[in-house]
Amino acid sequence: MMRRRDFLRATLVTAGSVVVPAACTDDVKPAGACAVHEDDAFFPQSVASGDPRHDSVVLWTRLVDGEQQADLNLALVVALDEAFTQLVALEPSSDTVATVGSSSTQFRVTARAEFDHCVKVKVTGLSPGTTYYYRFYYTTGEGCVSSRVGRTQTAPARDADVPVRFAFVSGQDYIGRYYNAYAALAKEQLDFVVHLGGYIYETTGDPSLQAPSEQRSISFSDVNGAIAFQPAEGAAYHAAKSLSNYRELYKTYRSDRALQRVHELFPMIAVWGDHEFSNDCHGATAAYLDGREPETDEYRRKAANQAWFEYMPVDYPNDPAGDDFRYDSAVAYPADITIYRDFPFGQHVHLVMTDLRSYRADHLIPEDAFPGKVVAQKADLDLAFEGAAAERAALAPYMSLYIADIDGIGWSKYKDALEKAAPLFGFDPHLGFAQNETPRPLSAAVVNQIVAKLNEQSADQVPLISAGDMASLDLGIAYADLGKTDYYSALGSRYFVVKDTFDPVSTIALTADAARGVVMGEAQRAWFEKTMSESQSTWKVWGNEYRLSQLAVAITEDAEPEPLTRHIYLSCDGWDGFRKERNELLEVLASVPGNVVSITGDLGAFLAGTPAVDNTASTAKIVEFGGSAISSATYSSVLAKQVASHPALKGALSEKTIDGLLVDSTTKVNPHLAFSNASSNGFCVVEANADELVVSMHMIPEDALAAPLYEETDAAALEGQITIARYKTKAGEPELYWDDAGSWKKWNPDTATWDVDA
Repeated sequence: MMRRRDFLRATLVTAGSVVVPAACTDDVKPAGACAVHEDDAFFPQSVASGDPRHDSVVLWTRLVDGEQQADLNLALVVALDEAFTQLVALEPSSDTVATVGSSSTQFRVTARAEFDHCVKVKVTGLSPGTTYYYRFYYTTGEGCVSSRVGRTQTAPARDADVPVRFAFVSGQDYIGRYYNAYAALAKEQLDFVVHLGGYIYETTGDPSLQAPSEQRSISFSDVNGAIAFQPAEGAAYHAAKSLSNYRELYKTYRSDRALQRVHELFPMIAVWGDHEFSNDCHGATAAYLDGREPETDEYRRKAANQAWFEYMPVDYPNDPAGDDFRYDSAVAYPADITIYRDFPFGQHVHLVMTDLRSYRADHLIPEDAFPGKVVAQKADLDLAFEGAAAERAALAPYMSLYIADIDGIGWSKYKDALEKAAPLFGFDPHLGFAQNETPRPLSAAVVNQIVAKLNEQSADQVPLISAGDMASLDLGIAYADLGKTDYYSALGSRYFVVKDTFDPVSTIALTADAARGVVMGEAQRAWFEKTMSESQSTWKVWGNEYRLSQLAVAITEDAEPEPLTRHIYLSCDGWDGFRKERNELLEVLASVPGNVVSITGDLGAFLAGTPAVDNTASTAKIVEFGGSAISSATYSSVLAKQVASHPALKGALSEKTIDGLLVDSTTKVNPHLAFSNASSNGFCVVEANADELVVSMHMIPEDALAAPLYEETDAAALEGQITIARYKTKAGEPELYWDDAGSWKKWNPDTATWDVDA
């Protein structure tokens, strides 16, 4: 972003009172004392710190002077005590362009207009495991002002045998909700906070996720630079597109005092999720229009990246030489910024943070897929199930009889009917095939559905494909068999995908083109596997944006000759949609010496489990703890809206809780998932030492976020809203334990129950 301020030496200095930095004078007068007071008007986003290492930390602020739009000079002071009587001497490296004032206990920096007057300073040469205090000073025409005081902490030395205590969070939508969870988190004693994504939400009122209120809403000043939406029902809203749009989101979110307080108290280690750019994105491609129009926009993606880098207290690992601390918009995406990185904390914790949005492939099932298109024909299935006749036979009830080629002899009247129906019903006249692609296999059932619908509107009746003609057809898998019910829709593509058919189809698709199953990308995956495998820490903690554990539900429906149970992936936007890479990573992680734990966010639900290869009884498993959203809509709320719009599932799921469907000892659909709470917001606190890693899930009812509970007078009310559930894993065994009123019980995936007196 701006020139890196590398401090090669940190020296303890003792003073009787605060030494006022030279920035609190003008460039003419000599440095001297002046009255100093905190003024939030000049530092409206307060301060923040992040990316703590044993000898360094990144400090951040943003300076605003309404009378000046040019670059602004300010100063940083660091101390060992909150009263700033023990100041740390700050010495610039030889490559810095900043000048040093008359006092070695302050350092002068520039808030540049081109970067929205954000300031980032990386302080190196610090002592391990040490608490520091810092503040920024600025001189105005009327005197000196300062930021609020920030507190930060360096990581312990790698050989330090000390416990580590940190929180992990995600999903902090500002629209219509308050950060009461952050108000509670600020009362914890923590070494640092991990943010797993969803720091901002790019939309101002998406009805599927948000409900703006008069007090908590956002409007862009650059409306023409934003993406406008007008839903069929409800108010118009926008999605960020320009750099100005994304910056305004960060400025607004960071104006909240509860979030500011967390940044003032704890260093944060953050990665982005999807909403820092666009919901359910992959790379630079959004997913709002479900295939109706192309949505790849590198300009928009890089605007999102730049705003994130400007406003988040993150280091820049692309720059090992330390010569430049800059986001360079001229560099092509995704090489413009790399955010995957790792952080050791003493002997016992090695935090490894990944980026699961920048390098991943598109969703395997296109949102604009024609439901009738057959994607696994008889020959494909013969090859995939070679030597597995029983599994092939078990799949038959989930498949469709299909026409081998709609352009073939004997099918012309149905081809003509489909061409006539396409403009009437709004689907692709090429039926999802390339313009000259042959053959074009189609599900006979879908063809009959369209013909029947066409016959309702036409005097010229087309006979349905008869049972006799059906008898000569082979079984295959069409998009309809995967759950696709409409032509341009996330249903059956990203959400509510039939596991029974998706699993073999994904295997077939990735055998033909492995790139369609990529999540991490080649370079990141090689780095991740090497980092995890070579780590000597007791706990290798993977900061993983979305859930590893399978999240499926079992739905039994009436069918002939007997009821049929379908297993439905609730979302294929995460790891359930990328089974092959997940399985490969789990195999690697299960073989890593020591203990591997995944901490996850994104979903808006608390979860705990032991994800395993292909969700089987395999010993290749690790332990996962999932935290819910700080304030974003819970998964239960989001799912209720999705189910209400699904033609087949709204009846089957409407009277059942998502938690009861996910963790079900009867169906055992997710035997490695031990706990789910999809109706609460909150955060998780992790305590790790040589023997165990304990996670306390602080759960707040979603409806408790409608009004702020930020003041000291609200403390009792806030505490009364919180319920805590505790889970742990022990060093040397990838098992999950639950604190049942003081008695620890172990999860048994074979029975999908908790073992008593484990």
